[in-house]
Amino acid sequence: MKAVLGGLAATGTMMLIGAVPSLEVDSLFLLLGSRSIKGWYSGTSIDSQDTLQFAVLSGVRSRNEVFPLERAKDAYERMMSGKARFRAVLTMS
Repeated sequence: MKAVLGGLAATGTMMLIGAVPSLEVDSLFLLLGSRSIKGWYSGTSIDSQDTLQFAVLSGVRSRNEVFPLERAKDAYERMMSGKARFRAVLTMS
């Protein structure tokens, strides 16, 4: 995440969603540009339920790159390399 800090505009806020092991930030970078970093937990069960209900009501569908279970290793390598488009999903059929 440190690599993207340079793109944080003056008065901008970087949101950390979920936990990160650590993040080093130059305090002058934050102070001189009135920048901030805020954290937010990834949501409550009610947030997830509301999100799923919204998806159903509005027709939102996920985009998936589907792999058979036998190609789980390929799917994992594709995901970790950043080459997977959308979500990498394993099927058992």
